[in-house]
Order: sequence, then C-alpha cells, then structure tokens
Amino acid sequence: MTNEEPAAEKATEPSGVDLARVALRAAKEQARARGDAARQKKQARRGGLRSGARADGRDPMALGAAINRLITERGWETPAAVGGVMGRWPQIVGGDVAKHCEPERYDEDERVLVVRCDSTAWATNLRLLAPTLVARLNEDLGHGAVSVIKVNGPGGPARRYGPLRAPGSTGPGDTYG
Repeated sequence: MTNEEPAAEKATEPSGVDLARVALRAAKEQARARGDAARQKKQARRGGLRSGARADGRDPMALGAAINRLITERGWETPAAVGGVMGRWPQIVGGDVAKHCEPERYDEDERVLVVRCDSTAWATNLRLLAPTLVARLNEDLGHGAVSVIKVNGPGGPARRYGPLRAPGSTGPGDTYG
C-alpha cells in the first residue's frame, strides 16, 4: 500500500504544465476584464453605444435625454413646464392657499390656468391674488406662459334625476319657455 500513496499524492498535486494552464487562464480573464472596462470607457467618451459606424437617430440614449428630445420635437415645452408648476403648486402659492385651491387644467392656446377652490371665500381671495400669481408663474415659466388664471368655486352636488325624467331634457327649467 505504500506504493499507492505516492501515486495518489502525484494525482492531486498539479504539475508544471497544469500550473501553467491555470496561470494562463487567470491572465486571460484579467485581460478580458481590463479590455471590457477600457471598451466601456471608450464608448462613454464617444457618447455611448452606436447602431452603426456613425452616430444617427437610432443610437441608444438615456431616458432623460429621450424625454427631453420628445418634448422639444413635439413643442411641448410650455405644457411640460406648466405641469411641473402644478406639481410645485404649494411652493408657488403657499401652503395655506394650496390647501384650499388646486390647479385643474391648462389651456395652451389661450394660456389660461383653471384653478378650483373648495369654498367661495377662497375663490374670491384667489381672484384678488390672480395678478400676483400670474406674475409669479410667468417669472417661473417664462414671459407670457400664463395670461389669465380662471378661478372656479366649489362644484355643486351631482344632480339626481327622478324616475320620471324625459329623455333629452335638461331638468325642470326646460319646460318654462
């Protein structure tokens, strides 16, 4: 059995050729990793991945850049800016006013911002503050983005129709010429 022990030890010990193969494999992996890192740096310097030999519109781009490009191409700069204002409404008008009044929509053609208030008192107050708010909004968005703030009071309760309603009628006032 003493003859088998040295043979088992030789089988588990790597020989010079095996050591050379392991070292070569490790060196190749390190070189590949360095090459991948260098290629990524080079692509980042050039502006990222490309679809072909030259840069064109099909090349991949970052999400923010794609959204900005879409907004610019479609001419949505003002509506996008007003949408940002709607998100920052409490900072623009103040916390007190923001609790009671909220922007509903923006008409780009007429440059009108429609605001709904939860009470008629707040609607009156906001109508008095409207010129100041228009100036503040135009300072933030650019001159002329908002020309008028239309203030709506609270909406009334939903109309309830009775069981004997005539089709196409607008309510009880439509029978009195």
